[in-house]
Formats: sequence, structure tokens, C-alpha cells
Amino acid sequence: MSRQLDNLNPTIFAPTTASTSSRRPPKTGKTNLWAPEAVIQDSVTEDWLSGGDRDIGSSGTESEGEEREEIDAEEVYDLLRSITDPEHPVSLEQLRVVNQEDIQVAGNRVLVFLTPTIPHCSMSTLIGLSLRVRLLRALPPRYRVDIRIKSGTHQSEHAVNKQLNDKERVQAALENKHLLSVVEGCLATAGKRGE
Repeated sequence: MSRQLDNLNPTIFAPTTASTSSRRPPKTGKTNLWAPEAVIQDSVTEDWLSGGDRDIGSSGTESEGEEREEIDAEEVYDLLRSITDPEHPVSLEQLRVVNQEDIQVAGNRVLVFLTPTIPHCSMSTLIGLSLRVRLLRALPPRYRVDIRIKSGTHQSEHAVNKQLNDKERVQAALENKHLLSVVEGCLATAGKRGE
């Protein structure tokens, strides 16, 4: 590597043995098992839940007769858990950068809090960008994705949150070929959930 690592010796945790979605019974019917009032933990979550939903399905993206399958935090976690850290050859799950408890889904909105391994982690923006790209590619377009740093875990939390949720900044970052290749490297293991 050409640059010094931010965290030379990160704590690595054992991953779960299988995909969380493979351990639960299949969904039946159109019922939405999500109870948004159960996740309101702080003012950030309250503000997020009160924001306007972006329902692209009503504008014709999905056919009107098509049944919508709702997603939950477990499914989102399964999409993110095996993404590789940009500095170390381990998953974000193993570093506990992403945790199922830090993912919230309400209607068409997905909120993911990431936890950097150290308070001055310079890779937080790159990790957040990788999470956003993975979810934008995997979820139907009706979902609005918000990626945020978990409160109190990074010294530049507000600046990173602004970068991760600004459409123009994200688009500009993805037009950078070098940055996109690093994101693609992180996502190369994203399909290996629970292996």
C-alpha cells in the first residue's frame, strides 16, 4: 500500500455463520410487519421518519398490479455485511462497522448508521459510499437510502454525513474512475453473504 493505514490493528469479530434471512420463516401475504414507532430512539430518527417519502412506484416505475415485497432491517444487513473494508481484507460485519441494530426501515426509507473503527477514520466516507452504492444497486428505486455516521463515533461526523447524503457529491465521487474502482473492490465480496 502506498499510504499508512489509519487503524493498524483493528479488532476483528467473528461473523455470523449464515445469512440472517435464511434463519427466519418466509414472509407470507402483503402484511407489513414493520412498526415505525418501535424504532424511534432519538431526534435524528424522528426527523428521518417525518421526512417525505419518495414513492417512485406511483409514477409508473412499477406496474400497478405488481405486488410489492417489503424489506426489513435483516435483509438490508444481509446486503451490507460482507462488503470488504477498504484498508483490511475483512468484512464490515467482522469490524462491526455495520450492525443489524443500526439499520432502520420505514416504508420506502432505509436508514443505515455506520460505526467507524476509530474516531479519526479517513475511510468513513469511502465506506459510506460503498454502502450507498450497494443499496442503490440492490433495492428497488422506490427506496430512499440515508447513510449516516453513528452519533459520537467520528470526529467529523456532521461533515461526513453531509457528503454521504448529498446527491451531487455522491454523483461526482462515482464519476471519479479511481474512486469507483476502490468502491468496486469493496463490493466485490458483497454477494458472499454468510460464506
